[in-house]
Amino acid sequence: MSALLFFAAAARTSSDVELSYVWDKCTMEGKVIIVFLLILSIFSWSIMVAKAVQMRRAKRLNRLFEGEFRTQKHTLDVYDRRINVEDCPTFVVYQEACKEVDARLKLPEGGRRTALSIKAIEHIKRTLESAVASQSIKLESGLIMLALAVSGAPFLGLLGTVWGVMSAFSYVAMAGRADLATMAPGVAAALITTVAGLLVAIPSMFGYNWLVHTLRVLTVELDNFAQALVSQLETEYLKDEG
Repeated sequence: MSALLFFAAAARTSSDVELSYVWDKCTMEGKVIIVFLLILSIFSWSIMVAKAVQMRRAKRLNRLFEGEFRTQKHTLDVYDRRINVEDCPTFVVYQEACKEVDARLKLPEGGRRTALSIKAIEHIKRTLESAVASQSIKLESGLIMLALAVSGAPFLGLLGTVWGVMSAFSYVAMAGRADLATMAPGVAAALITTVAGLLVAIPSMFGYNWLVHTLRVLTVELDNFAQALVSQLETEYLKDEG
């Protein structure tokens, strides 16, 4: 066990020395690109964590609300209780629909009508579609930053590498000799920017794909709930002409 700890400590020390040496040999342009990639990585990880927490909370609240909604006898029962469930997309969609339904059922002297017209149902459908789209956009906000990190970070790393190799060959030309000791430090320092770009892009790619998949699932669930809500409203308030 002590031998494993010794080798692990030795490897860590060697790695730290290598990184320090490569950073010291890196050009100013490469250092600027690496610092920018570091900032981009911090933003990407912050967005991934925040969106993962947001979507996980949304899924949990959606399940709780749908379970509560199914136990109600009438569509407006939950709305009439004037409860508020923050960060629950399904509840927001339901609430927007119920506001429209309540406005169309309300009588001037008080109370509510017992039926809705086909035209009113169509207006409610459009309200639901708008609410679903609005919640999808809210859940999607911030993902563009991850997409930029996935697509842009490798190219920034490649830019730093090409620039560094160009500088390395320029130094070789000025030194007048092309041996390994002259070329290796510059090439190693140039390649570190590509490594930095990949270290930003790879986690962002996995996080982005998982978040997009979760977003699609949530959007489909919202669409299904909206359709089920419209069907329930038609059953409860749309009377047959006969």
